[in-house]
This record gives sequence, structure tokens and C-alpha cells, in this order.
Amino acid sequence: MSKSKNQQGCPCGGPALETCCGPFISGERVPETAEQLMRSRYTAYVQGNEPYLLATWHRSTRPTDKIVDRNEALQWLGLEVKSALRLRQRKVTEGEDFVEFVARFRIGGKGQRLHEVSRFLREADDLGVQRWFYVDGQFPE
Repeated sequence: MSKSKNQQGCPCGGPALETCCGPFISGERVPETAEQLMRSRYTAYVQGNEPYLLATWHRSTRPTDKIVDRNEALQWLGLEVKSALRLRQRKVTEGEDFVEFVARFRIGGKGQRLHEVSRFLREADDLGVQRWFYVDGQFPE
């Protein structure tokens, strides 16, 4: 028996969109961890949801150019979280966290992978709500 559209797994690998990343993307809930934000941002990339991506990008590094091109032949294939724990060997400040992941995608028929260690900061948004923001990432060799 196949799952209905409402019961399909979340693009990030979670059990179902409506119980995983959906509430974050719709604004019903705020991600409580950097990993939840990273997973919801991956799902937003899959959906082509540029407003969510920009809203969760730290203002100090937020791009001004368009980041989603609906005409691009891009297909997201999967997400693997490598490490969602604080990188203890670094001096980590309160309200800062890192998530290492590999995202697989196909562009123009050719498979690719994005391996990144993303940095997140937790601070107040424009309404004073504490939330996580994506800042930047490093690409391990």
C-alpha cells in the first residue's frame, strides 16, 4: 500500500512533512535546534521556498541576489546529517552551533553532493523571538 501525499516522508528524511519540517516552514513553530533549522532549510530548497530560506538566513550574510531558480534543472535527492553535535574541539560560544551534512542533488542529469559544516547563531528576530539563523558554512575536503 502506498502512502498518500499527506503521509509521505519529509524531504529531510523525517517521517512526514506535516510533523517534521512543515510546521517550521509554515511559521506554526520555530526550530528549537540548529539541526531542525538545517533540515527545514533543506526541505525549503527542495520546495523552492525562497522566502523561508531568506527569513532563516542571518542578516549579516543574507544574499541580496535570487537564490532559487525555478527554471534550473535541479533535483534534490537526499540529505544525510553527519554530525549535529557541537564541534567540541572548537571554542563554541553560547548561542552558536554547527551541523555537518551531505546533500545529494542532480543538476542537468549529473549527480552532485554538497558536503558542508554549517554555522548557526541563535538570537532574537525582528519580533524579539529567539531563533536559530544560518550564517555560513565550510566545505570539508
